[in-house]
Amino acid sequence: MDIKNSAKVIRDLERFYAVLNTIREHVGGERRLSECSGRMGWPRRGVYFFFEPGENRCSGAGLSSGTTLWDRLRTHRGVLGGGGNHRASIFRLHVGTALLARGDYPDAVRLSWGRGSSAPKEVRRAEHGLECAVSEYIGKMPFLWLKVDDEPGPASTRKYIERNAVALLSAASRLHIDPPSEGWLGYSCRHEAVRASGLWNVDHVFEEYDPDFLDLFERLASGKVRIDTRPAGGNDVKKR
Repeated sequence: MDIKNSAKVIRDLERFYAVLNTIREHVGGERRLSECSGRMGWPRRGVYFFFEPGENRCSGAGLSSGTTLWDRLRTHRGVLGGGGNHRASIFRLHVGTALLARGDYPDAVRLSWGRGSSAPKEVRRAEHGLECAVSEYIGKMPFLWLKVDDEPGPASTRKYIERNAVALLSAASRLHIDPPSEGWLGYSCRHEAVRASGLWNVDHVFEEYDPDFLDLFERLASGKVRIDTRPAGGNDVKKR
């Protein structure tokens, strides 16, 4: 292990969690998707951070891309009362493969889960029990969110925050600075990137993070800057 690099990651991780505490205070604490609806004052766009019961760490980050923040969260949550569509949510897909590895499910479901962008009605009917289990698991996960209302795209501020948050959290886990518990469900996930990073993410987990993202992350969380969307394209970061 690179001791110098580890010390840097520890310092940056402490800053990251301090920002999450600022966000927590600003939004009034974590919410759980099982208790959420679209009538709860969600910002139009933003970045979100998931935690898990029994895990004293952030275990995933995401963003609303071409949709609203609530629409994205609702897709991850699934249908209230059970069910959902893992083919529309990579988060649901990965949680489902982990539950498959630890549960007793029909072989047909093991074969169909995650196959294709759509499925016949009879396949979805067979998968319903696992979809319900995924909804129950994700619905219990506390999460925080940060309003960042800029246009979608690889150069967006939301993408910059998400990409670097994932890379930082993954580095901390892979350096054994902030790993999941031994019983973390993600260790049973089918995707190697989830198991290696300790996150329910697969993109950006093996990338180097830009420590400068923490400066912008802090200013956004404290309200010292705001992100304005320009109708003609492009995003403007304005100081307050």
